[in-house]
Amino acid sequence: MKPDRQVGIIGYGGYIPRFRIDSSEIDRVWRSAGRPPARFFKAVPGPDEDTTTIAIQAARNAMRMARIDPDELRAVWFGTESKPYAVKPTSTIVADAIGALPHANAADWEFACKPGTEAMQAAIAMVGSGMAPYALCGGADTSQARPGDVLEFFTGAGGAAYILGPADKGLATVEASNSYVTNTPDFFRREGQAYPSHGQRFTGEPAYFHHIQSAVEQLFAETGHTAADYRFAVFHQPNYQFPLKVAASLGFPKESVAPFILTHRIGNTYSGAALLGFAKALDEAEPGDRILLASYGSGAGSDAFSFVVTEGIAEIRQRGIPLETYLSRHKPIDYALYARYRGKLRLT
Repeated sequence: MKPDRQVGIIGYGGYIPRFRIDSSEIDRVWRSAGRPPARFFKAVPGPDEDTTTIAIQAARNAMRMARIDPDELRAVWFGTESKPYAVKPTSTIVADAIGALPHANAADWEFACKPGTEAMQAAIAMVGSGMAPYALCGGADTSQARPGDVLEFFTGAGGAAYILGPADKGLATVEASNSYVTNTPDFFRREGQAYPSHGQRFTGEPAYFHHIQSAVEQLFAETGHTAADYRFAVFHQPNYQFPLKVAASLGFPKESVAPFILTHRIGNTYSGAALLGFAKALDEAEPGDRILLASYGSGAGSDAFSFVVTEGIAEIRQRGIPLETYLSRHKPIDYALYARYRGKLRLT
């Protein structure tokens, strides 16, 4: 799929909470789980942080890089599966915080772990059709996991935002995108449930691997590209192993993928996982580099994108805040404080 006119990324930004819990601390408390992973750290939102505050900071960072008037934004779209309100959009709050109201379309997107790339695809279409000069999209989550469940080792917090606009003003241009979806119930949470349910190994095949491979292979077929044409590749990151395995199956060498797998440093942020990895890739990219981005959402589907970095990236990028700024700040907490911050202690 390609827009009618070329579209570019003119600004991006991420945000990651500073608090971290070590996977060994989780294993110390739930040793009966019997499945300690390799050592991981995951980001934990503070008591004054949620997906809205994370989305606002990511959006502000993207605006700082883009240097556009907020009135020029005609869409503010954020995806999440951990909204602070059951009925009230997050995107209107984000739009208000960055000064984009009232003449903007604001909407929340949902598709398990990939609503951020859904919003990105729609933003590309909106700008590419000429309906809007600029559109902002992104994803943010404060991911949930039942205490003692294997998910608790990996489900972190964070978010990223991207501003789409004219290609001639972009730091990277959109070549094409492709989506692949099926009705595969590998991961879900019913109304009123505090924690999600998952299908254990079923979430790998036929879920994660089949959908990402299918989306990327069709993108390759439509563009004529192969893995050899890309310097970097970013995949959804439920853990450290899955992205490496799907990359190898598609022909990508480990060195083009591994630097952007952030799970071991911040955990899986669901809606922001692939988008944060993409921000890290853009922080390191050079003119002419081609980057693949492939998300995954349970239920199930994948969005795959091909981007080409422009000559303007160095000048535009210096206005922003490198993602490493948030990755490197690290305040460890124990399980008791983590449980308090995540509301796992019910007092009534």
